Amino acid sequence: MGATKTDSFSDKQLKLAAISKAMGHPARIAILELLLKSPSCICGDIVEKLPLAQATVSQHLRELKEAGLIKGRISGTAICYCLEEKTLEDLSAFINRAMEKIDQIKSSCCS
Repeated sequence: MGATKTDSFSDKQLKLAAISKAMGHPARIAILELLLKSPSCICGDIVEKLPLAQATVSQHLRELKEAGLIKGRISGTAICYCLEEKTLEDLSAFINRAMEKIDQIKSSCCS
């Protein structure tokens, strides 16, 4: 069997693509924003603050967790969520590199 197309990309590129895909839904952005505002992990509060069913919120949390954007820990009968710092640092580094490149070429490109 032949190689898949994803074999042509680096692990870093695949990870950034997974992060981008996970962030491609407004409900997931809303969840990330809630977590950004919270000084500690959030458990059941997420469902109360979104206009979505609990099962739908759980699905979005699963997608964010699989992409490495959030992490969860069990606290009694609930799972408390917070941002995954390392993944956000990787995303920030990519965006910062892009912005540095834009600053270097902005006067000569697409102006």
